[in-house]
Amino acid sequence: MSGSCCTPATPGPPRGSAVRFAARGRHGIEQVRLAGGAFMMGDATGDGNPGDGETPVHQVTVSPFSIDATAVTTADFAAFAEATGYRTEAEEYGFSAVFHLALRARPGDVMGPVPGTPWWVGVRGADWRHPGGALSSAEPDHPVVHVSWNDAVAYCSWAGRRLPTEAEWEYASRGGLDGARYPWGDDLPEDEWRVNIWQGVFPTENTVADGHLATAPVRAYAPNAYGLWQTVGNVWEWCADWYAPDYYAYAPPDDPRGPLRGTARVLRGGSFLCHDSYCNRYRNSARSANTPDSSMANAGFRTVSDSGID
Repeated sequence: MSGSCCTPATPGPPRGSAVRFAARGRHGIEQVRLAGGAFMMGDATGDGNPGDGETPVHQVTVSPFSIDATAVTTADFAAFAEATGYRTEAEEYGFSAVFHLALRARPGDVMGPVPGTPWWVGVRGADWRHPGGALSSAEPDHPVVHVSWNDAVAYCSWAGRRLPTEAEWEYASRGGLDGARYPWGDDLPEDEWRVNIWQGVFPTENTVADGHLATAPVRAYAPNAYGLWQTVGNVWEWCADWYAPDYYAYAPPDDPRGPLRGTARVLRGGSFLCHDSYCNRYRNSARSANTPDSSMANAGFRTVSDSGID
């Protein structure tokens, strides 16, 4: 296992995105219809990590679309898995990446730390039903985790949906606040928690001041002005695009869809592990990426549609 401090990679033969299902399933998540339009995409506040490619700030126009108000939950994914018999890549590989303080596994299931990021541990039996390992159980109203990009695309195929483009995701997360650092503005309020991130000394001590060591329920904090819940913090969200750090320099201005090819897919929004001391990616413009077959305890997804509210 390797990868960034935010999203460790899982090795294995890529499944691709060719999974199809005979019957369409029911996607029960509340939808938000967005009119589309122009916005300024990228890091306008100078907070970005230079290697992530959050600049140059550039104007982008997106077409109308509908987007899930929340991340896909464990309960939503369970309906898909039960209807289709689908097995995630974490289940096929037999292991996934778990944050060390959230570990709930038998000693023999712990494979060891990820090189360079010892707070990530490879754990046999960790999957979407068992986010901390075999001795844990997923909460139905929390975002589904341990799902790869390929798994997310399989869910979309069943649900008649798709993953958002990176531009659609940022447009939706901003909630109409062009240039703002967070979905609610530029500052973290001192009198209330607006986001599930790390509090304390990373990676050894989390004071859990916001009430959550790992994931929080998808509606744990106030939504943005568009009615979207927790686009930043909690879990990273897969996007459709291939990732390239220099993409913004040549991206088209209308409905950009990322490079034509690549080795990693875009992730957006940060997660419960974000902390200013090492990772400030819980922002509207923040970018990360991982291989399409990778899964981890802090990444999930939400879906979109071009055709309005389903």
